[in-house]
Amino acid sequence: MTTELTGLTALDLLDGYRKGEFSPVDAVRAVLARIEETEPELNAFVRVDAEGALAEAEASTRRWRRGEPQGLVDGVPVTVKDILLQRGMPSLRGSKTVRVDGSWAEDAPSVARLREHGAVFVGRTTTPEFGWKGVTDSPLSGITRNPYDTSRTAGGSSGGSAAAVAVGAGPLSLGTDGGGSVRIPAAFCGIFALKPTYGRVPLYPASAFGTLAHVGPMTRSAADAALMMDVISGPDPRDWSGSAPAAGSFQDGLRGGVRGLRVAYSPSLGGQVAVQPGVAAGVRAAVTRLAGLGAYVEEVDPDFTDPVEAFHVLWFSGAARVVQHLSPAQRELLDPGLQEICAQGARYSALDYLAAVDTRMALGRRMGLFHSTYDVLVTPTLPLTAFEAGVEVPRGSGVRRWTGWTPFTYPFNLTQQPAASVPVGVDGARLPVGVQVVGARHRDDLVLRVAHALYEAGVAGIAPPVVA
Repeated sequence: MTTELTGLTALDLLDGYRKGEFSPVDAVRAVLARIEETEPELNAFVRVDAEGALAEAEASTRRWRRGEPQGLVDGVPVTVKDILLQRGMPSLRGSKTVRVDGSWAEDAPSVARLREHGAVFVGRTTTPEFGWKGVTDSPLSGITRNPYDTSRTAGGSSGGSAAAVAVGAGPLSLGTDGGGSVRIPAAFCGIFALKPTYGRVPLYPASAFGTLAHVGPMTRSAADAALMMDVISGPDPRDWSGSAPAAGSFQDGLRGGVRGLRVAYSPSLGGQVAVQPGVAAGVRAAVTRLAGLGAYVEEVDPDFTDPVEAFHVLWFSGAARVVQHLSPAQRELLDPGLQEICAQGARYSALDYLAAVDTRMALGRRMGLFHSTYDVLVTPTLPLTAFEAGVEVPRGSGVRRWTGWTPFTYPFNLTQQPAASVPVGVDGARLPVGVQVVGARHRDDLVLRVAHALYEAGVAGIAPPVVA
Protein backbone atom coordinates (compact mmCIF):
# COMPACT_ATOMS: atom_id res chain seq x y z
CA MET A 1 0.00 0.00 0.00
CA THR A 2 2.80 2.47 0.88
CA THR A 3 4.49 2.18 -2.51
CA GLU A 4 1.16 2.32 -4.30
CA LEU A 5 0.10 5.51 -2.55
CA THR A 6 3.27 7.41 -3.36
CA GLY A 7 2.75 6.58 -7.03
CA LEU A 8 -0.69 8.20 -7.19
CA THR A 9 -1.55 11.62 -8.54
CA ALA A 10 -3.37 14.16 -6.39
CA LEU A 11 -6.59 13.42 -8.27
CA ASP A 12 -6.12 9.69 -7.61
CA LEU A 13 -5.64 10.38 -3.90
CA LEU A 14 -8.77 12.51 -3.72
CA ASP A 15 -10.76 9.79 -5.46
CA GLY A 16 -9.49 7.26 -2.94
CA TYR A 17 -10.38 9.50 -0.01
CA ARG A 18 -13.85 10.02 -1.45
CA LYS A 19 -14.42 6.26 -1.81
CA GLY A 20 -12.93 5.46 1.60
CA GLU A 21 -10.23 3.22 0.12
CA PHE A 22 -7.52 4.95 2.17
CA SER A 23 -7.14 8.13 4.18
CA PRO A 24 -4.97 11.26 4.18
CA VAL A 25 -3.12 9.77 7.15
CA ASP A 26 -2.27 6.72 5.04
CA ALA A 27 -1.05 8.93 2.20
CA VAL A 28 1.06 11.18 4.41
CA ARG A 29 2.64 8.25 6.22
CA ALA A 30 3.55 6.77 2.84
CA VAL A 31 5.08 10.05 1.69
CA LEU A 32 7.09 10.45 4.91
CA ALA A 33 8.39 6.89 4.52
CA ARG A 34 9.37 7.66 0.92
CA ILE A 35 11.25 10.77 2.01
CA GLU A 36 13.13 8.73 4.60
CA GLU A 37 14.07 6.20 1.90
CA THR A 38 15.25 8.68 -0.71
CA GLU A 39 16.40 11.79 1.09
CA PRO A 40 19.96 10.74 1.94
CA GLU A 41 20.66 10.25 -1.76
CA LEU A 42 18.66 13.13 -3.24
CA ASN A 43 18.88 15.96 -0.69
CA ALA A 44 15.57 17.42 -1.91
CA PHE A 45 14.46 18.87 1.43
CA VAL A 46 15.77 21.51 3.80
CA ARG A 47 13.06 20.74 6.34
CA VAL A 48 10.50 17.96 6.81
CA ASP A 49 7.64 18.55 9.24
CA ALA A 50 6.48 15.00 9.96
CA GLU A 51 4.65 15.90 13.17
CA GLY A 52 2.80 18.84 11.64
CA ALA A 53 1.94 16.92 8.49
CA LEU A 54 0.48 14.01 10.41
CA ALA A 55 -1.60 16.36 12.55
CA GLU A 56 -2.98 18.06 9.43
CA ALA A 57 -3.63 14.65 7.84
CA GLU A 58 -5.53 13.47 10.91
CA ALA A 59 -7.75 16.56 10.79
CA SER A 60 -8.32 16.00 7.07
CA THR A 61 -9.18 12.34 7.66
CA ARG A 62 -11.85 13.36 10.14
CA ARG A 63 -13.35 15.78 7.61
CA TRP A 64 -13.44 13.15 4.88
CA ARG A 65 -15.11 10.65 7.25
CA ARG A 66 -17.80 13.23 7.92
CA GLY A 67 -18.17 13.78 4.19
CA GLU A 68 -17.11 17.41 4.59
CA PRO A 69 -13.79 17.99 2.78
CA GLN A 70 -12.47 21.50 3.32
CA GLY A 71 -11.53 22.26 -0.28
CA LEU A 72 -10.23 21.02 -3.59
CA VAL A 73 -7.01 19.46 -2.24
CA ASP A 74 -8.05 18.41 1.25
CA GLY A 75 -5.56 15.86 2.55
CA VAL A 76 -3.17 15.99 -0.43
CA PRO A 77 0.53 16.06 0.57
CA VAL A 78 2.20 19.23 -0.72
CA THR A 79 5.78 20.52 -0.63
CA VAL A 80 6.90 24.15 -0.91
CA LYS A 81 10.10 25.54 -2.37
CA ASP A 82 12.16 27.25 0.30
CA ILE A 83 11.70 30.64 -1.38
CA LEU A 84 7.99 31.10 -0.62
CA LEU A 85 6.77 32.15 2.82
CA GLN A 86 5.05 29.49 4.89
CA ARG A 87 3.59 30.24 8.30
CA GLY A 88 5.59 28.69 11.13
CA MET A 89 8.45 27.61 8.84
CA PRO A 90 11.72 29.50 8.24
CA SER A 91 12.20 30.52 4.61
CA LEU A 92 15.99 30.45 4.38
CA ARG A 93 16.18 30.72 0.57
CA GLY A 94 19.27 28.54 0.36
CA SER A 95 21.39 31.15 2.16
CA LYS A 96 23.46 31.24 5.32
CA THR A 97 22.74 34.97 5.46
CA VAL A 98 19.05 34.54 6.40
CA ARG A 99 18.26 34.33 10.11
CA VAL A 100 16.34 31.26 11.24
CA ASP A 101 14.81 33.02 14.25
CA GLY A 102 12.46 35.32 12.34
CA SER A 103 8.75 35.53 13.13
CA TRP A 104 7.71 33.51 10.03
CA ALA A 105 4.08 34.37 10.72
CA GLU A 106 2.73 34.78 7.20
CA ASP A 107 1.91 32.58 4.22
CA ALA A 108 2.68 33.55 0.63
CA PRO A 109 -0.59 33.87 -1.32
CA SER A 110 -0.23 30.49 -3.06
CA VAL A 111 0.58 28.78 0.24
CA ALA A 112 -2.39 30.47 1.90
CA ARG A 113 -4.77 29.25 -0.81
CA LEU A 114 -3.51 25.68 -0.48
CA ARG A 115 -3.94 25.86 3.30
CA GLU A 116 -7.51 27.13 2.88
CA HIS A 117 -8.22 24.13 0.66
CA GLY A 118 -6.95 21.61 3.21
CA ALA A 119 -3.54 20.71 1.76
CA VAL A 120 -1.12 18.88 4.03
CA PHE A 121 2.28 20.59 4.15
CA VAL A 122 5.02 17.98 4.32
CA GLY A 123 8.23 19.98 3.95
CA ARG A 124 10.35 22.69 2.38
CA THR A 125 12.34 21.86 -0.73
CA THR A 126 15.83 22.93 -1.70
CA THR A 127 16.84 25.88 -3.87
CA PRO A 128 20.09 27.46 -4.97
CA GLU A 129 20.82 30.62 -3.00
CA PHE A 130 17.95 33.06 -3.60
CA GLY A 131 16.98 30.94 -6.63
CA TRP A 132 19.69 32.54 -8.76
CA LYS A 133 20.68 29.70 -11.13
CA GLY A 134 19.43 26.75 -13.15
CA VAL A 135 20.83 24.01 -10.92
CA THR A 136 20.16 23.31 -7.25
CA ASP A 137 23.10 23.54 -4.91
CA SER A 138 23.73 26.11 -2.22
CA PRO A 139 26.12 26.95 0.62
CA LEU A 140 23.30 26.18 3.04
CA SER A 141 21.98 22.82 1.87
CA GLY A 142 24.58 21.38 -0.51
CA ILE A 143 23.78 19.55 -3.76
CA THR A 144 20.36 18.24 -4.80
CA ARG A 145 20.64 15.22 -7.09
CA ASN A 146 18.64 13.79 -9.96
CA PRO A 147 16.47 10.79 -9.03
CA TYR A 148 17.17 9.14 -12.41
CA ASP A 149 20.94 9.33 -11.91
CA THR A 150 22.23 10.70 -8.62
CA SER A 151 25.55 11.68 -10.16
CA ARG A 152 23.63 14.31 -12.13
CA THR A 153 21.84 17.54 -11.28
CA ALA A 154 18.13 17.80 -10.63
CA GLY A 155 18.18 21.18 -12.36
CA GLY A 156 16.96 24.35 -10.75
CA SER A 157 16.15 26.52 -9.21
CA SER A 158 13.14 24.46 -8.06
CA GLY A 159 15.24 21.30 -8.10
CA GLY A 160 14.18 20.02 -4.71
CA SER A 161 10.52 20.24 -5.68
CA ALA A 162 11.10 18.39 -8.95
CA ALA A 163 13.06 15.60 -7.29
CA ALA A 164 10.44 15.26 -4.55
CA VAL A 165 7.55 14.95 -6.98
CA ALA A 166 9.49 12.51 -9.17
CA VAL A 167 10.12 10.03 -6.34
CA GLY A 168 6.65 10.23 -4.81
CA ALA A 169 7.42 12.55 -1.91
CA GLY A 170 4.11 14.33 -2.44
CA PRO A 171 2.28 14.73 -5.78
CA LEU A 172 2.06 18.54 -5.64
CA SER A 173 4.76 21.14 -5.13
CA LEU A 174 4.96 24.92 -5.35
CA GLY A 175 7.93 26.26 -7.29
CA THR A 176 9.08 29.60 -8.63
CA ASP A 177 10.30 30.42 -12.13
CA GLY A 178 12.28 33.52 -13.08
CA GLY A 179 14.13 32.12 -16.10
CA GLY A 180 13.02 28.50 -16.30
CA SER A 181 13.12 27.45 -12.66
CA VAL A 182 10.11 25.14 -12.68
CA ARG A 183 10.54 23.99 -16.29
CA ILE A 184 14.28 23.20 -16.14
CA PRO A 185 14.10 20.75 -13.21
CA ALA A 186 10.81 19.34 -14.49
CA ALA A 187 12.53 18.42 -17.76
CA PHE A 188 15.56 16.94 -15.98
CA CYS A 189 13.45 14.97 -13.45
CA GLY A 190 10.65 13.74 -15.71
CA ILE A 191 7.69 15.62 -14.19
CA PHE A 192 5.21 18.27 -15.34
CA ALA A 193 5.51 21.96 -14.49
CA LEU A 194 3.72 25.12 -15.55
CA LYS A 195 5.02 28.67 -15.47
CA PRO A 196 1.70 30.53 -15.55
CA THR A 197 1.12 33.89 -17.16
CA TYR A 198 2.70 36.53 -14.95
CA GLY A 199 0.20 37.65 -12.29
CA ARG A 200 -2.08 34.65 -12.68
CA VAL A 201 -0.70 33.26 -9.40
CA PRO A 202 -0.16 36.12 -6.95
CA LEU A 203 3.26 36.60 -5.38
CA TYR A 204 4.15 38.22 -2.07
CA PRO A 205 6.63 39.48 -1.06
CA ALA A 206 7.44 40.90 -4.47
CA SER A 207 10.53 39.36 -6.04
CA ALA A 208 13.68 41.44 -6.42
CA PHE A 209 13.76 39.94 -9.91
CA GLY A 210 10.60 41.89 -10.63
CA THR A 211 8.09 40.69 -13.17
CA LEU A 212 10.39 37.94 -14.41
CA ALA A 213 9.41 35.85 -11.38
CA HIS A 214 6.38 33.55 -11.54
CA VAL A 215 4.92 30.99 -9.09
CA GLY A 216 3.75 27.70 -10.55
CA PRO A 217 2.69 24.10 -9.94
CA MET A 218 5.06 21.15 -10.21
CA THR A 219 3.12 17.90 -10.47
CA ARG A 220 2.88 14.40 -11.90
CA SER A 221 0.41 15.37 -14.63
CA ALA A 222 -1.19 18.30 -16.41
CA ALA A 223 -4.50 17.40 -14.78
CA ASP A 224 -2.97 17.76 -11.31
CA ALA A 225 -1.50 21.12 -12.36
CA ALA A 226 -4.94 22.29 -13.48
CA LEU A 227 -6.34 21.25 -10.10
CA MET A 228 -3.58 23.17 -8.36
CA MET A 229 -4.16 26.23 -10.55
CA ASP A 230 -7.84 26.24 -9.56
CA VAL A 231 -6.61 26.61 -5.98
CA ILE A 232 -3.66 29.01 -6.21
CA SER A 233 -4.72 31.41 -8.98
CA GLY A 234 -6.77 34.51 -8.45
CA PRO A 235 -6.00 37.90 -6.92
CA ASP A 236 -4.49 38.60 -3.53
CA PRO A 237 -4.52 42.16 -2.11
CA ARG A 238 -0.82 41.95 -1.25
CA ASP A 239 0.19 41.59 -4.91
CA TRP A 240 -0.31 44.92 -6.68
CA SER A 241 0.63 43.40 -10.06
CA GLY A 242 -1.67 40.38 -9.96
CA SER A 243 -4.30 39.77 -12.63
CA ALA A 244 -8.06 39.34 -12.42
CA PRO A 245 -9.51 35.89 -11.70
CA ALA A 246 -9.49 33.39 -14.54
CA ALA A 247 -12.69 33.17 -16.54
CA GLY A 248 -13.36 29.57 -15.58
CA SER A 249 -11.97 26.40 -14.06
CA PHE A 250 -8.61 25.21 -15.34
CA GLN A 251 -9.79 21.64 -14.83
CA ASP A 252 -12.79 22.23 -17.09
CA GLY A 253 -10.44 23.76 -19.65
CA LEU A 254 -8.62 20.45 -20.13
CA ARG A 255 -11.47 19.14 -22.24
CA GLY A 256 -11.60 19.41 -25.99
CA GLY A 257 -8.32 17.97 -27.20
CA VAL A 258 -6.13 19.61 -29.82
CA ARG A 259 -8.07 19.02 -33.05
CA GLY A 260 -7.91 22.17 -35.15
CA LEU A 261 -5.33 23.94 -33.01
CA ARG A 262 -2.52 25.72 -34.85
CA VAL A 263 0.80 24.45 -33.49
CA ALA A 264 4.13 26.08 -34.35
CA TYR A 265 7.02 23.65 -33.93
CA SER A 266 10.47 25.20 -33.53
CA PRO A 267 13.10 22.50 -32.98
CA SER A 268 16.04 24.89 -32.57
CA LEU A 269 14.77 28.50 -32.64
CA GLY A 270 15.82 28.84 -36.23
CA GLY A 271 19.13 27.03 -35.89
CA GLN A 272 20.28 29.17 -32.96
CA VAL A 273 20.40 26.20 -30.55
CA ALA A 274 22.28 22.90 -30.86
CA VAL A 275 19.97 20.22 -29.48
CA GLN A 276 21.13 16.75 -28.41
CA PRO A 277 19.80 14.05 -30.77
CA GLY A 278 17.97 12.17 -28.01
CA VAL A 279 16.15 15.33 -26.97
CA ALA A 280 15.32 16.29 -30.56
CA ALA A 281 13.88 12.83 -31.25
CA GLY A 282 11.64 12.88 -28.16
CA VAL A 283 10.28 16.31 -28.96
CA ARG A 284 9.67 15.45 -32.62
CA ALA A 285 7.75 12.32 -31.59
CA ALA A 286 5.50 14.39 -29.32
CA VAL A 287 4.85 16.91 -32.10
CA THR A 288 4.06 14.11 -34.54
CA ARG A 289 1.50 12.80 -32.07
CA LEU A 290 -0.14 16.22 -31.81
CA ALA A 291 -0.53 16.17 -35.58
CA GLY A 292 -2.02 12.70 -35.33
CA LEU A 293 -4.54 14.02 -32.82
CA GLY A 294 -5.74 16.58 -35.33
CA ALA A 295 -3.62 19.65 -34.67
CA TYR A 296 -2.32 21.66 -37.62
CA VAL A 297 1.46 21.52 -37.11
CA GLU A 298 3.87 23.75 -38.97
CA GLU A 299 7.63 23.81 -38.49
CA VAL A 300 8.23 27.51 -38.03
CA ASP A 301 10.33 29.75 -35.81
CA PRO A 302 9.20 32.75 -33.78
CA ASP A 303 12.10 34.62 -35.39
CA PHE A 304 13.76 36.42 -32.51
CA THR A 305 17.43 36.76 -31.69
CA ASP A 306 18.67 35.49 -28.35
CA PRO A 307 17.65 38.11 -25.73
CA VAL A 308 20.20 36.83 -23.19
CA GLU A 309 22.02 40.15 -22.71
CA ALA A 310 18.79 41.94 -21.83
CA PHE A 311 17.85 39.07 -19.53
CA HIS A 312 21.24 39.32 -17.81
CA VAL A 313 20.78 43.02 -17.13
CA LEU A 314 17.42 42.38 -15.49
CA TRP A 315 18.47 39.20 -13.69
CA PHE A 316 21.88 40.30 -12.45
CA SER A 317 20.65 43.69 -11.26
CA GLY A 318 17.83 41.90 -9.43
CA ALA A 319 20.38 39.66 -7.73
CA ALA A 320 22.40 42.72 -6.71
CA ARG A 321 19.25 44.15 -5.15
CA VAL A 322 18.64 40.90 -3.22
CA VAL A 323 21.99 41.16 -1.41
CA GLN A 324 22.21 44.95 -1.21
CA HIS A 325 21.49 44.97 2.53
CA LEU A 326 24.19 42.43 3.43
CA SER A 327 27.37 43.35 5.24
CA PRO A 328 30.78 42.57 3.68
CA ALA A 329 31.13 39.65 6.10
CA GLN A 330 27.76 38.24 5.04
CA ARG A 331 28.62 38.60 1.36
CA GLU A 332 31.61 36.36 1.90
CA LEU A 333 29.14 33.59 2.80
CA LEU A 334 27.38 33.75 -0.58
CA ASP A 335 27.70 31.26 -3.43
CA PRO A 336 30.77 32.46 -5.42
CA GLY A 337 28.79 32.50 -8.65
CA LEU A 338 26.11 34.63 -7.02
CA GLN A 339 28.79 37.03 -5.79
CA GLU A 340 30.00 37.39 -9.39
CA ILE A 341 26.63 38.20 -10.93
CA CYS A 342 25.76 40.58 -8.10
CA ALA A 343 28.96 42.53 -8.73
CA GLN A 344 28.12 42.68 -12.42
CA GLY A 345 24.52 43.67 -11.70
CA ALA A 346 25.61 46.53 -9.44
CA ARG A 347 27.56 48.07 -12.33
CA TYR A 348 24.56 48.47 -14.64
CA SER A 349 23.06 51.94 -15.00
CA ALA A 350 19.41 52.94 -15.08
CA LEU A 351 19.78 53.45 -18.82
CA ASP A 352 21.12 49.88 -19.19
CA TYR A 353 18.07 48.65 -17.31
CA LEU A 354 15.65 50.65 -19.44
CA ALA A 355 17.31 49.45 -22.64
CA ALA A 356 16.76 45.88 -21.43
CA VAL A 357 13.11 46.74 -20.79
CA ASP A 358 12.88 48.02 -24.38
CA THR A 359 14.22 44.69 -25.65
CA ARG A 360 11.71 42.91 -23.48
CA MET A 361 8.79 44.95 -24.79
CA ALA A 362 9.83 44.36 -28.39
CA LEU A 363 10.03 40.61 -27.77
CA GLY A 364 6.62 40.66 -26.11
CA ARG A 365 5.12 42.45 -29.11
CA ARG A 366 6.72 39.95 -31.50
CA MET A 367 5.33 36.99 -29.60
CA GLY A 368 1.91 38.61 -29.31
CA LEU A 369 1.77 38.90 -33.09
CA PHE A 370 3.13 35.36 -33.48
CA HIS A 371 0.25 34.00 -31.43
CA SER A 372 -2.27 35.78 -33.59
CA THR A 373 -1.34 33.09 -36.14
CA TYR A 374 -0.42 30.14 -33.91
CA ASP A 375 -2.24 28.91 -30.81
CA VAL A 376 0.86 27.40 -29.20
CA LEU A 377 4.57 27.19 -29.80
CA VAL A 378 6.31 23.86 -29.13
CA THR A 379 10.07 23.60 -28.50
CA PRO A 380 12.39 21.41 -26.49
CA THR A 381 12.34 22.54 -22.87
CA LEU A 382 16.12 22.24 -22.84
CA PRO A 383 18.66 21.30 -25.52
CA LEU A 384 20.21 18.62 -23.29
CA THR A 385 19.44 16.14 -20.54
CA ALA A 386 20.73 16.29 -16.98
CA PHE A 387 24.49 16.77 -16.57
CA GLU A 388 26.94 16.43 -13.70
CA ALA A 389 25.70 17.58 -10.28
CA GLY A 390 27.48 20.38 -8.45
CA VAL A 391 28.39 22.59 -11.42
CA GLU A 392 26.55 25.56 -12.96
CA VAL A 393 27.24 24.58 -16.56
CA PRO A 394 28.17 21.28 -18.24
CA ARG A 395 31.92 20.73 -18.27
CA GLY A 396 33.42 21.45 -21.67
CA SER A 397 30.35 23.34 -22.86
CA GLY A 398 32.20 26.61 -23.27
CA VAL A 399 29.39 28.61 -21.66
CA ARG A 400 29.92 30.73 -18.58
CA ARG A 401 26.52 31.02 -16.93
CA TRP A 402 23.44 28.81 -16.64
CA THR A 403 21.67 30.89 -19.28
CA GLY A 404 24.07 29.40 -21.83
CA TRP A 405 22.28 26.04 -21.73
CA THR A 406 18.68 27.26 -21.14
CA PRO A 407 17.93 29.24 -24.33
CA PHE A 408 14.38 27.90 -24.67
CA THR A 409 13.15 28.96 -21.22
CA TYR A 410 14.16 32.49 -20.17
CA PRO A 411 12.76 34.30 -23.27
CA PHE A 412 9.26 33.48 -22.06
CA ASN A 413 9.90 34.99 -18.65
CA LEU A 414 10.72 38.21 -20.47
CA THR A 415 7.39 37.99 -22.32
CA GLN A 416 5.40 36.75 -19.27
CA GLN A 417 3.75 33.99 -21.34
CA PRO A 418 2.51 30.70 -19.91
CA ALA A 419 4.90 27.84 -20.64
CA ALA A 420 4.91 24.22 -19.51
CA SER A 421 7.41 21.38 -19.57
CA VAL A 422 5.93 17.98 -20.38
CA PRO A 423 7.94 14.73 -19.94
CA VAL A 424 7.94 12.87 -23.26
CA GLY A 425 10.39 10.02 -22.83
CA VAL A 426 14.06 9.41 -22.15
CA ASP A 427 17.27 9.59 -24.14
CA GLY A 428 19.78 6.81 -24.72
CA ALA A 429 21.15 7.21 -21.19
CA ARG A 430 17.61 6.79 -19.78
CA LEU A 431 17.47 10.44 -18.73
CA PRO A 432 14.19 12.35 -19.03
CA VAL A 433 13.39 14.59 -21.99
CA GLY A 434 10.97 17.51 -21.79
CA VAL A 435 8.93 19.29 -24.44
CA GLN A 436 7.93 22.92 -23.85
CA VAL A 437 4.47 24.20 -24.74
CA VAL A 438 4.15 28.00 -24.85
CA GLY A 439 0.91 29.95 -25.18
CA ALA A 440 -0.14 33.55 -25.60
CA ARG A 441 -0.42 35.58 -22.41
CA HIS A 442 -3.51 34.59 -20.39
CA ARG A 443 -3.93 31.31 -22.32
CA ASP A 444 -2.73 29.06 -19.51
CA ASP A 445 -5.83 26.98 -20.16
CA LEU A 446 -4.69 26.22 -23.70
CA VAL A 447 -1.18 25.25 -22.60
CA LEU A 448 -2.66 22.88 -20.04
CA ARG A 449 -5.08 21.45 -22.62
CA VAL A 450 -2.31 20.64 -25.10
CA ALA A 451 -0.20 19.06 -22.36
CA HIS A 452 -3.17 17.05 -21.09
CA ALA A 453 -3.82 15.76 -24.61
CA LEU A 454 -0.27 14.37 -24.67
CA TYR A 455 -0.93 12.56 -21.38
CA GLU A 456 -4.27 11.24 -22.63
CA ALA A 457 -2.56 9.96 -25.79
CA GLY A 458 0.08 8.12 -23.76
CA VAL A 459 2.94 10.27 -25.06
CA ALA A 460 3.60 12.14 -21.83
CA GLY A 461 4.71 10.65 -18.53
CA ILE A 462 7.63 8.30 -17.96
CA ALA A 463 8.40 5.43 -15.63
CA PRO A 464 9.28 6.60 -12.12
CA PRO A 465 12.91 6.56 -11.02
CA VAL A 466 14.31 3.79 -8.86
CA VAL A 467 15.94 5.41 -5.82
CA ALA A 468 16.75 3.62 -2.56
